[in-house]
Amino acid sequence: MDILSARINSLPISATLEMAAKARELKTKGIDIIGLSLGEPDFNTPEFIKDAAVQAVQDNWNSYSPVDGYADLKTAICNKFKRDNNLDYNPTQIVVSTGAKQSIANICMVLLNPGDEVLLPAPYWVSYSAIATLAEAKSKIIPSSIETDFKITPEQLEAAITPKTKLVMFNSPNNPSGTIYSEKEYRSLGKVLEKFPDVFILSDEIYEHINYGTPHFSIASIPELYDRTITVNGVAKAFAMTGWRIGYIGAPEWLAKACNKMQGQITSGANCIAQRATIAAVEAPVSNIQYMVDEFAKRREIIIQLLSEIPGIKINQPEGAFYVFPDISFYFGKTLTGKKIENASDFALYLLEYAHVATVTGDAFGNSNCIRISYAASEKNIRTAVARISKSLQ
Repeated sequence: MDILSARINSLPISATLEMAAKARELKTKGIDIIGLSLGEPDFNTPEFIKDAAVQAVQDNWNSYSPVDGYADLKTAICNKFKRDNNLDYNPTQIVVSTGAKQSIANICMVLLNPGDEVLLPAPYWVSYSAIATLAEAKSKIIPSSIETDFKITPEQLEAAITPKTKLVMFNSPNNPSGTIYSEKEYRSLGKVLEKFPDVFILSDEIYEHINYGTPHFSIASIPELYDRTITVNGVAKAFAMTGWRIGYIGAPEWLAKACNKMQGQITSGANCIAQRATIAAVEAPVSNIQYMVDEFAKRREIIIQLLSEIPGIKINQPEGAFYVFPDISFYFGKTLTGKKIENASDFALYLLEYAHVATVTGDAFGNSNCIRISYAASEKNIRTAVARISKSLQ
């Protein structure tokens, strides 16, 4: 008899966290591992945000916070949505959570019933399918490839929708590919979704500020889709605040209330000090974090150039986030240092063992031909890591 629930047994381990754990384990054995598996900026949180947190401590913000977030933070988020995304939300439509991952989980738990379908344009962030599974829904993958710049077409989207489709999850700029859907592309996809009024849209925009030229477009700004789009964001990536654990949504009011109800029975309100610091983050001009984006852009050029020099690795030019998602299927069926490479997972484990570089298999993101490499690391580590990868593949 299995004592654990079917729910937990059906849940995969997060591939990104699993690879990070394996890398840490090797490090404890004295092996010099370069970690390019986690999507975590290597910058410190900006001083003005830390100052706001220190002030909050001194001002004795230490009580339970409202489940859906402090009123002044929710107002600041509304102002941010208007300023950056041309979206009109009022505070009753905002829910602040312990990271954008909880925001997504709330949405899935309050929207999905057993047997509902969730459409996942691939590649997709690893937790989307796991959270859908937790909500007892079924994930349906819409594939793409490096040849299509990891974008799906309106025709693919329409063909995937069935009477059971309840939710489609978009993520632009995308993790793991760095792909950005342009306004024109989103409007084309939106035309399809207008035909299916019972399908809801989750738009994960956590990487919105980390882009290199393609203007960010929020799908909720399409008037016909506003009432069934949930915009998810947070401060982890753009503000180097991963450990502060603050995410938020803008949603139809009835859905925000449902998320508030769900969260009230799981975690209650998010960390009080982190919320006060987040007010400073979202109120600040975006130009305050441009130095990080400029550095990511520089690293992107370096890693693309270096990887493109390795035979058998196909790479495109991502427009946002801080990942590359090279196609490494050239190596499938080949034997490297006595190890036969059958798939992307074998390839990622080979790099960990022989190049001492941690990456993540594309299988976890719905694309079995690729691996994800994060360039949210120092230029020195990027150069050393790619040199090790190149050497291990010779």
